[in-house]
Amino acid sequence: MTPDELKEHLKQVKYPGFSRDIVSFGLVRSAALVDGTARVSLAITTSDPKVPLHLKREVDQCLRALPGVQATAIDIAVTAPKSPTPAPAAGGAGAPPGIKHSIAIASGKGGVGKSTFAVNLACALAQLASAAGRPGRIGLMDCDIYGPSVPLMMGLQGRPEVDGDSLVPMERHGVKVMSMGFLVDENTPVVWRGPMIMKTIQQFVQNVRWGELDVLLVDLPPGTGDAQLSLVQTLPLDGAVLVTTPQPAATNVARKGGLMFQKVNVPLLGVAENMSWFVDPAGQRHALFGSGGGLLTAEKLGTILLGQVPLIGAIREGGDAGLPIVVSTPQSPAADTFRTIAQALLDRLAQPRAWPGRKLQALTPIAASLSSFPASISCMTSTAQEPATNREFVKQSSLYQEFLAEREEILKHKWLESERLGYDIGFERALLDWIRKHRESWRAARRQQVAAHAGAAEKRA
Repeated sequence: MTPDELKEHLKQVKYPGFSRDIVSFGLVRSAALVDGTARVSLAITTSDPKVPLHLKREVDQCLRALPGVQATAIDIAVTAPKSPTPAPAAGGAGAPPGIKHSIAIASGKGGVGKSTFAVNLACALAQLASAAGRPGRIGLMDCDIYGPSVPLMMGLQGRPEVDGDSLVPMERHGVKVMSMGFLVDENTPVVWRGPMIMKTIQQFVQNVRWGELDVLLVDLPPGTGDAQLSLVQTLPLDGAVLVTTPQPAATNVARKGGLMFQKVNVPLLGVAENMSWFVDPAGQRHALFGSGGGLLTAEKLGTILLGQVPLIGAIREGGDAGLPIVVSTPQSPAADTFRTIAQALLDRLAQPRAWPGRKLQALTPIAASLSSFPASISCMTSTAQEPATNREFVKQSSLYQEFLAEREEILKHKWLESERLGYDIGFERALLDWIRKHRESWRAARRQQVAAHAGAAEKRA
């Protein structure tokens, strides 16, 4: 069996959380069958220790299904995502220093106005930041490698400056911008395979001097492929916003994009519905692409509808002229809509989360539900009694019931599964911390209960 035949068979192995295989991602360095032993070498970039273990298990199963394979030898070279400095920034481990929040703008399907939305949202965030006395704190990273349109919509031309080993982002309308459109000629198509795209995304994150940013928006290309995988591996995302038009042809694909983010533990901050309606000269609304699709998508993904953007010619004209409507006509209803969505996004980012989804990758979950609480509590309440008795004792406590009530109230909100898991972890830690602080009172109460049972038993005797 030739190396090419082995690689063809390895296309059955998908990278965790994605529909693409490890061969098309360029992760297979070599493959050979020598004396009945299939030898495969992989090279991956990840900070998640579970990924190489999962891949090794899947590759082993795939190879052993081949005739003539008696044993396997799988070598996986793991490279951690490069970080500019050892100290993590506020946005999370691996984020460039100074970036407080990073948000992906995704659509799943092309043609829904995602880049137009991202540009106007960035300008709206810049206006809000400037009003709060923090100008120049918004960034926009255009990761649409094949069809970068952000430079045109932002009215930017030329090449970014180079300072040492770093690119200096260009700036306009209060937004710092980096795009592939700055680095290639206007009439030169980008014909790249996956590894080149992944390398470019990593360089946009690690080798661009973004400075101090409150929010970095990342305009992703449609789909769930190389760019999305590379971004998730390189930049810890605080969340993602899905952009869709109302019709099922767009919402069905957008929902798949949302499920992809859930699989890689990126919280969904909300859904934005674009081209929601058209208003004719008589003032009548017309739902040209249907209605209700954005809200339905948000409900199915367990998140919120951030807002609805109407279909207005001025939005398109502003993009073509390099003057987003938020900048050219700041008092228009469409500009107000973008600012409302921007404020809703900031409010979502400000909501406290016990353990955000992006940090779960570095945790070994203690428990996914309260079913494991009694087992871990029993060893702390009393070492002299049977665990079953301790479990009942803990469940009967008023504090335990208060914790349960609080948890149920919070989980009524439509969080992602990863966020629910994160809250459960934080919930268990809070409960165990309380027990550690009140261990003696628990033991005294337990001794009183045991003595009462013993007295009752003596009377019966």
